Amino acid sequence: MKTVAAIVLTVLSVTAASAQHRTFAVDTGTSEIRMKLNTTHEVVNGTFHVQSGTIDFDSAHATISGTVVVAAGSGNTGNGSRDKKMNKDILKSDQFTTVSFAPKTYSGTIASSGDSTIQVSGVFTLLGTPHDITIPMQIHIDATNATAEAQFTVPYVQWGLKNPSFFIWKADNDVAISLKLVGKITN
Repeated sequence: MKTVAAIVLTVLSVTAASAQHRTFAVDTGTSEIRMKLNTTHEVVNGTFHVQSGTIDFDSAHATISGTVVVAAGSGNTGNGSRDKKMNKDILKSDQFTTVSFAPKTYSGTIASSGDSTIQVSGVFTLLGTPHDITIPMQIHIDATNATAEAQFTVPYVQWGLKNPSFFIWKADNDVAISLKLVGKITN
């Protein structure tokens, strides 16, 4: 009788532990990345296309890994000549086709359902160069549906990209990013 109870407890504890490991598969069609760059004459707003993304996390052990990949040449600000310059001269998208973020650690608690706020630290790769960054994220999980949202700043000039300023048109050295990843959770 003790053996049967021990087996049942072992199975239940293994099942509970494995239920903590989950995978967030990003839906590239509904996810979005928005950028905002302040300049002397206007605020430049734009979007980028999420190319792929899968994040593995374990809320029992606070581990996280994976990658979110953005198509570098997908930048769209609604101005064709500006977008061409951004993609060619700033992002060098012919040479560096993607921008990515690979989470390495997180702090906070990811609830099995509902809302959570965490700090995700990882590597943001831009022009092929990795940069450490910590991003505050708001997560919402509803059964198998999940959303991760974040607002953060990328110091693109400090990270080696060219500032697009010219003559009297001056751009900030930082760009604001708004990220909304939508997808499915699997165990």
